[in-house]
Amino acid sequence: MANDAGGGTWANRIGFTEGQVVLEIGWDEDVEDALRENVEDLIGSALEEDQFDGVVDAVLLWWRDGDGDLIDDCVDALAMLADKGFLVVLVPKAGHPEHVQAADIEEAAKTVGLKASSTAKAGDWIATKLVQGGHQKQR
Repeated sequence: MANDAGGGTWANRIGFTEGQVVLEIGWDEDVEDALRENVEDLIGSALEEDQFDGVVDAVLLWWRDGDGDLIDDCVDALAMLADKGFLVVLVPKAGHPEHVQAADIEEAAKTVGLKASSTAKAGDWIATKLVQGGHQKQR
């Protein structure tokens, strides 16, 4: 289910709002369309696809264990984010064979200068919002 007991959605709790440009990365056959629709309803437009090359307000990253390097995908997403933009990492819920531990998400976030600010259950997925302003890795 995409709605919570209070009538809101995970996307409300995470911070999506009308007018935002949101890029979607990592779409596959296993994603929940209702979760995508929650975001599209809130922002008032379709999600942008991987080929989009503009600046975005948020990135929706579907991530599963075995998808590659989460740090690399966070770096790619960060390069496209507006100054106050955020990244939402969606992982399969605990117990799923492709579940990713929260500590792994937090470690990747810290490495690229992001920090976890909130988490919400989203159907069979867990959404973690990563915001800018975390520890910056020295170059």
